[in-house]
Amino acid sequence: MPMQAQEIEDLLRESFPEAEIQVGGHDGVHMSAMVIDESFRGKNRVQQQRAVYAALKGKMDGANGELHALALTTKAPE
Repeated sequence: MPMQAQEIEDLLRESFPEAEIQVGGHDGVHMSAMVIDESFRGKNRVQQQRAVYAALKGKMDGANGELHALALTTKAPE
């Protein structure tokens, strides 16, 4: 079953409660997210994105994942 933007934001908010989070997309399968959080400071892009994927708790795992594609932008606040 496809995921809605609010479901994705809710999962991300659990791991990044103080983050600026924007989730977009309308088909529930190909979505985008921007996460700006202080915890990303000093981490490279791969480390940041791994933290976001972990926050999604397996929703993108394998062919049976609820979320097929997530265009992801991550960074620390300026």
